[in-house]
Amino acid sequence: MHLEPVSQDKAIELTGAARVSYVQIARTMLREYPARSFLGFTMMATQAFLYNAIFFTYALVLTTFYHVPASDTALYFFPFAAGNLLGPLTIGHLFDTVGRRKMILTTYCVSGILLAISGFLFHQGTLNAFTQTLMWCVIFFLASAGASSAYLTVSEIFPLELRGQAISFFFAISQLAGGVAAPSIFGALIGSGKDPGPLSIGYYAGGAIMFAGGLVAWFFGVNAERKALENIATPLSAARRNQPATAQPALAS
Repeated sequence: MHLEPVSQDKAIELTGAARVSYVQIARTMLREYPARSFLGFTMMATQAFLYNAIFFTYALVLTTFYHVPASDTALYFFPFAAGNLLGPLTIGHLFDTVGRRKMILTTYCVSGILLAISGFLFHQGTLNAFTQTLMWCVIFFLASAGASSAYLTVSEIFPLELRGQAISFFFAISQLAGGVAAPSIFGALIGSGKDPGPLSIGYYAGGAIMFAGGLVAWFFGVNAERKALENIATPLSAARRNQPATAQPALAS
């Protein structure tokens, strides 16, 4: 494959940087990129809350409210898993063509709205085990693509040396903030299964949280599609930019 040479105005000179310390990581994220750190945390935390709230109480909802035998609940996970897989596979490319911010806004907000609608239908008693699973498949078809974009976003909006650490950092924090709390909260809302009201409120809250994550991505997001990563965030080891240098073949992404 023929690669066009990089123009001189995009040349970047790197120095041999020492190992990045935790202090430098914190300083870079919180002082130099506070808005991007807020974006990364919000996207990771909101999708973690939605995923863990639904996934870890899925079987409990089926057995408690729809009286599905515990031995049969595994069957309902297959369409749920299919929805999760098909989302990134079929619409993932749109994040690079339509644009990051537009697609994150759409997937987060629409999945949040659909979760709220499913909560209303659940409270009205109009759903059964099949239609409830179908609703969640549609919701997570969108949410899974949005969640994948959260990892993608965090990996590309920080300097080269921090991308791996950024994912692990925001993942760990988001799991503590949203992922750990969500199953406990929703498990308590399920209770004995006599009243669907509390769990419906939980679905409304989960939808609002996901919707808020989409709004944050819209207002704080970075238009990173089809851009070189070094242009999104300058590497910490960069010495000079736009200096005379021999044009080199562009690296394939």
